[in-house]
Amino acid sequence: MSLNPISPSLESVEALCQSCGACCSTFRVSFYWAETTATSQGCVPVEMTEQMNLYRSCMKGTSSATPRCAALEGQIGQQVRCTIYENRPSVCREYQVFDSSGVINPRCNEARKKHGLTPL
Repeated sequence: MSLNPISPSLESVEALCQSCGACCSTFRVSFYWAETTATSQGCVPVEMTEQMNLYRSCMKGTSSATPRCAALEGQIGQQVRCTIYENRPSVCREYQVFDSSGVINPRCNEARKKHGLTPL
């Protein structure tokens, strides 16, 4: 017998992320530098980023030994929010907690484990 996972709603995923934030304080958030406001087409506030090399930037705080994105506000596992949500980098926009069939992204549980949170 195979179980068909139920695909979570967008609202339930957003609520889950707003009470978690583990990914924002586990992984380096790196992206193409031109996504920053250093260019006229960029939207990520350049003052919240660090230049990694000629082509890549990352969110301040995410390349340290104990990463935490400078744009993350709140307490991990309680209530968090992204202070630049509308202007977040593509890597954050593309990050998916669940795939299209409702299966959890293993990186999500990896981040949750690091912060002592129960797996999804």
